[in-house]
Amino acid sequence: MDGRETILGDFHMHTWYSPDSFMPPQKLIEQALKVGLTCIAVTDHNTIEGALAVRKLSPPLTVIVGEEVKSRDGDIIGLFLKEAVLRGLSAVETAERIKAQGGLVCIPHPFDRFRNSVIKREALMEVLPYVDIIEIFNSRTSLLRDSKKAGDFASEHKKIAAAGSDSHTPLELGHVKVELPEFHSPEELLHSLHHGSIMGSRSNPLVHVLTAYTKVKKRLAGSRA
Repeated sequence: MDGRETILGDFHMHTWYSPDSFMPPQKLIEQALKVGLTCIAVTDHNTIEGALAVRKLSPPLTVIVGEEVKSRDGDIIGLFLKEAVLRGLSAVETAERIKAQGGLVCIPHPFDRFRNSVIKREALMEVLPYVDIIEIFNSRTSLLRDSKKAGDFASEHKKIAAAGSDSHTPLELGHVKVELPEFHSPEELLHSLHHGSIMGSRSNPLVHVLTAYTKVKKRLAGSRA
């Protein structure tokens, strides 16, 4: 580290503002603190409402407002957002809207073969000039070789590496801790991540079953409302 205070971060997680999570903002904060995190990026699907709700509670940790945007080419995360980015745009249009807000563009789980939301290879290469961060470890990526491929890709293209638990439930928090120097801006985060180290473990693959069940349950509840 470079003399600054060391923090522990997780740069990908969800609250009940995502259609596949029941995790309340207050519970997310409590569990994040319990497992020792001091910095979190809240990245709900296609909304920043969860991140804003967490930040409004003024927790004793750094909260980055993020969004996991479903572009028509696959998932893209925006960090340090001021407003939500519309879903369904191309990867490049999505990245441009993130950048227009002064945000950072992160590609989550880029080579996870079991997710249909992974960014398409052609789109990944097209959007690469806009990309700041590649998520090289995601606790919900079941195969280590898919994570290794992400790490090799980040190294090959000289992109900053990060990691996230992709938590949709409280028990998943703590599966990723990125140790890095403290930061106070998007640019400083990139510098800190460059000097950071990733500690991560994989979640039980059954968490995917739980989130699929959650999505169906919430959809049915909405249809009865």
